[in-house]
Amino acid sequence: MSKEYRGIVKAWEATVRKSQAVAKKRASSLFSTMSVAPADDEPGEVYHAEKVFSNGDFYTGQWADCLPHGHGKYLWTDGCMYVGEWSKGKKMGKGKFSWPSGATYEGEFKSGYMDGKGTYIGSGNATYKGSWVMNLKHGQGTKSFPNGDYYEGEWRRGFQDGHGRYQWKNGNHYIGQWRNGKIHGNGTMILSNGNRYDGSWEENFPKGNGTFRWGDGSFYVGIWSKDPKEQNGTYYPSGSPESSMEWDPQEVFTVELNDCQICPCEKIDIFPSQKVLSANDGEFLQKQAIYRKGHDVNVRNRRKSADVRMSNCSRDFIGDNASDGFEGLGNLEPERSVRGSRHQPQPFKIPPVKRQGVTISKGHKNYDLMLNLQLGIRHSVGRPAPATSLDLKASAFDPREKVWTKFPPEGSKYTPPHQSCDFRWKDYCPLVFRTLRKLFKVDAADYMLSICGNDALRELSSPGKSGSFFYLTNDDRYMIKTMKKAEVKVFIRMLPAYYNHVRSFENTLVTKFYGLHCVKLPGTSQKKVRFVIMGNLFCSDYAIHRRFDLKGSSHGRTTDKPESEIDATTTLKDLDLNYIFRLQKVWFQEFCRQVDRDCDFLEQERIMDYSLLVGLHFRESSFRESRNVDPDEAGPRLSKADMEKTLYDPSRWESTRLGIHMQARAERTVRRSDCEAQLVGEPTGELYDIILYFGIIDILQDYDISKKLEHAYKSIQFDPTSISAVDPKQYSKRFRDFIFRVFVEET
Repeated sequence: MSKEYRGIVKAWEATVRKSQAVAKKRASSLFSTMSVAPADDEPGEVYHAEKVFSNGDFYTGQWADCLPHGHGKYLWTDGCMYVGEWSKGKKMGKGKFSWPSGATYEGEFKSGYMDGKGTYIGSGNATYKGSWVMNLKHGQGTKSFPNGDYYEGEWRRGFQDGHGRYQWKNGNHYIGQWRNGKIHGNGTMILSNGNRYDGSWEENFPKGNGTFRWGDGSFYVGIWSKDPKEQNGTYYPSGSPESSMEWDPQEVFTVELNDCQICPCEKIDIFPSQKVLSANDGEFLQKQAIYRKGHDVNVRNRRKSADVRMSNCSRDFIGDNASDGFEGLGNLEPERSVRGSRHQPQPFKIPPVKRQGVTISKGHKNYDLMLNLQLGIRHSVGRPAPATSLDLKASAFDPREKVWTKFPPEGSKYTPPHQSCDFRWKDYCPLVFRTLRKLFKVDAADYMLSICGNDALRELSSPGKSGSFFYLTNDDRYMIKTMKKAEVKVFIRMLPAYYNHVRSFENTLVTKFYGLHCVKLPGTSQKKVRFVIMGNLFCSDYAIHRRFDLKGSSHGRTTDKPESEIDATTTLKDLDLNYIFRLQKVWFQEFCRQVDRDCDFLEQERIMDYSLLVGLHFRESSFRESRNVDPDEAGPRLSKADMEKTLYDPSRWESTRLGIHMQARAERTVRRSDCEAQLVGEPTGELYDIILYFGIIDILQDYDISKKLEHAYKSIQFDPTSISAVDPKQYSKRFRDFIFRVFVEET
């Protein structure tokens, strides 16, 4: 037996003896104040320890309250190792993480994540030095690639994004805009042979207006595209004998830029945040559960039930979360506070998650309308059309720009035969919405398949307050809403401004609209059904456990359902809200900027009565919800294995956008009993890891005469500042003030 092995065995035996002593002490004083974390959440005595866990993991360093705390080294059995600062069992502060492949990261950590300034050296000697946020390159940074290429500039969510400079080993270099790891926007490519291109780029190639210059002074100005049919421009020779008029612009793509390939970034197979302490150490589990729970207003109640909850926590943690990388809450359910909002959602007592709506099958009163809608969409989207440019003419937005199509049951030259009634179909501004779908990167075939495939639509159980009906596609990607004539007029009026806004701000939170249509039914009434197709904010692999519709007003802003009927599909309102949401610094700053931009846009368009729709998925329940889901109703959900992969899949993190699949924390709040209209409660320190979805909805209500009369009438009866119907400028200010109190920066 080697000396090293004997040392490890002795350390393990010492750990066992110490654990047994601690267990005896705990058994004799289970209900004492020492059986839970100290009220001030400070660790106890810090001492040096060496621990060998039952799965083979090894830790040596400072230790407090059964957790690494201070400086220490942890070695996992797969060869990963962390040396650095710890805080209550988490990597926190400065440290170094190394992988079995030889890759290393040295820098700042926060809650187990690579977060702050740090240097990553890959197994192939690729080196990134700069800013990190939650394991991803984000901010300013430099990257040296194994092939000799070099990048310096801005990063977002793990990719080059923003302004940056890329230097190839052969001497070529590019300075300009990037998006998602590719050259995109305005920039300059300077080639080692003296030639250069200045202009617009898309997906690593010239696209749009640009100028190519040769070293001899000649240049070509025009519209660039890899498609020769779209290429258009003028060649200007320098006048020197070397310049030639016989030149094909496509040579820029096939010859000049042939050696300008962007080197891909090395993929990190496993993140430091995934490597947690062994989940087999019972003493660690108990302490970790208490620390995650934190110090809150119900600490006395938790002490009384410590014995029961400890055992539940250990069982649930090992059974469900042993490999998920979270220091989970187990069965530590939040107690109900006497104070607070009327509805205190219990995130870990989730009722069965059922799909919203009723499937529209044959015999449903709206079955023919659904068939008409699907036939019309298939015709509109599938109709051949020339390639569209994002630069639209003013005529495309003309309110008279609409196309009527007849759909007789026997079919026609342009429409197929069908089993529905005879109807007419109208497309509003078809070119604009085709371009919007292109702008939002919606594939035409997928769009048609979602809405017009073999699966029926689902009608939500009841119409909204406005009287509109809502329909969901079977894959949850799109929502269809019926509209009043006045809403259509407002939308058409603001369509040019809407188009420019969503084109200018990729991270806009306003609803994404994909089509505006009308079905004219036969009969004496000649009834017209107008509807808009928009993105479903809550289309996700994760169940939405709580959803809130937030306006910033208090009058009537509570759900009218009795508490026994509230479930995961219930939309709660301002006075039901009992959380604030903590965002990472970079996301919080971007959130504030975008809310300001969107509110300015809506205010300029005289829009009010909009809401921020917020959906929460509590990460601690990811592996337990399978026990709560009705398999016949829930639809496709992820298995435990798939969930583990998805939560840590770098591509999912990189696809995170503002308001979509955002990692955040929710802090529970309680309201004062003496203030019924208090919109934002007092924080309790009770925190939950969540995946967050949000967006601004209901943006088609202008401040018309009916809203002015509503404001005047309600102002007599109620506090004018508490009602929803107010002037757009006042509405915008109140909305922002409220939202910036609900969403705060993580500290």
